[in-house]
Amino acid sequence: MLNESIIDSFAEWAELVEPRLGHALTASFGSQLGKDAAVDALAHAWVQWDEVRAKDDRLGYVYGVGRNMARRGAQRRPVFLPVAIQRLPDVEPGLPGAIAGLPERQRVVITLVYGYQWTLSEVAALLGTSKSSVQNHAERGLVRLASRWGCSCEHVVDRPAPISIDGSLRTIPPMSTP
Repeated sequence: MLNESIIDSFAEWAELVEPRLGHALTASFGSQLGKDAAVDALAHAWVQWDEVRAKDDRLGYVYGVGRNMARRGAQRRPVFLPVAIQRLPDVEPGLPGAIAGLPERQRVVITLVYGYQWTLSEVAALLGTSKSSVQNHAERGLVRLASRWGCSCEHVVDRPAPISIDGSLRTIPPMSTP
């Protein structure tokens, strides 16, 4: 028989991290596979809760489990939902495809930092890397996205970093096309 405190501790933790885990895995694998991976990873966490709850970085560990599970069924390129008509003209219709075309680390960083407003520290902890590495992936991803629409890549590189090293976001003026 399960101890109610174990059930409660998992339920509280899962409720807290489920949205963030879903965001991170969706950024890696696209809308549907990312959501499925998050559910599978949380199911694994429940089965292995004694082991998982002893970890210092539970979210990072369960994210890794979800990535491994999703890779078994991953497509070469993730599929993101198209931009809803109601979101036009505020969102570029080609953005989901452009983000899907980024390398995985750049795609995850761009999506979490700019889409879900995670801090550099939060993304670094999830990915098991440094804040400066996350900053580099963000900058490179922005350059790739800018070049997709014919924006001057020099303009993006020469501008101050969009994210300060302490992890806070700065307001970025819109990029102009040449």
